[in-house]
Amino acid sequence: MDKLFRDDMLTVTQDNLYSEAFMRAFELGLPPVDLDQIEMATVKILEAVGEDPSREGLQKTPNRVARMYEELLSGYRVDPAKLINGALFDVEYDDMVIVRDIEFNSMCEHHMLPFYGKVHVAYIPSDKVIGLSKIPRIVDMFAQRLQVQERMTRQIAEFISEVLKPQGVAVVAEGVHMCSMIRGVKKHESSMTTSAMLGRFREDSGTRGEFLAHLDRPSVHR
Repeated sequence: MDKLFRDDMLTVTQDNLYSEAFMRAFELGLPPVDLDQIEMATVKILEAVGEDPSREGLQKTPNRVARMYEELLSGYRVDPAKLINGALFDVEYDDMVIVRDIEFNSMCEHHMLPFYGKVHVAYIPSDKVIGLSKIPRIVDMFAQRLQVQERMTRQIAEFISEVLKPQGVAVVAEGVHMCSMIRGVKKHESSMTTSAMLGRFREDSGTRGEFLAHLDRPSVHR
C-alpha cells in the first residue's frame, strides 16, 4: 500500500472520529466540568447530613470533590483522534490479537460509587492493527464515566470495531462493585462478568471458544 493511499485512509479515519454521529454515538465531546457547581452541591450535601462545611477538616473538601469528579469522569472529554494518534498499522495478520488483564476503575451511575476490575479484549484484524497502548486507553475512555458495566463492555467493543473494521471483536469485563459490597446486600465476595461479541466472535463458536480458553490460562503476571 503506497504512502499516498495510507495518508488518504488516515484522513478518512480522522474525519470519521470527529463526525457528529460518531461523537454522539460514543457520548464524547461533552462540555468542561463545572467545578463551581460541584463545589456548591458538595457544600449542600455536607450541610444536609448535619456536617459543618466550615470546620477545618472539611474546608477544602468541596474543591477536592470537584477535582475528583473532573478526573474520574474525564472519559466524556477524550479526543478520539488524539487517542488513536495515527496508531493504525497495515499488517498482514489475520489471527487473533488479545490484550488481557487491563485494569479499570469506573463509577456506577446508580449510586455514584466505584466499581473496578479487569477487561480482556480480542480482535481479528482485516487489514489493520492498532498500537498496543491504545486498547487500555480505549478502556479508560469508557470506564472514566458514570457507567454500568454492561454498557461499558459494549462501548469498548463497538468503538474498536468502528475504528479498526476488524473481522470481529470480543470484550470480557470482570468487575467488583462497591454498591453491593458496602451497602444493600453487602456481599464482599461477589463479582460481575459481562461480555460483548461482535463479528466472527458472535457468529463462530469455535472462535469464541478459543478466546475464552485463552482467558482460562494463567497470565504472565500470575
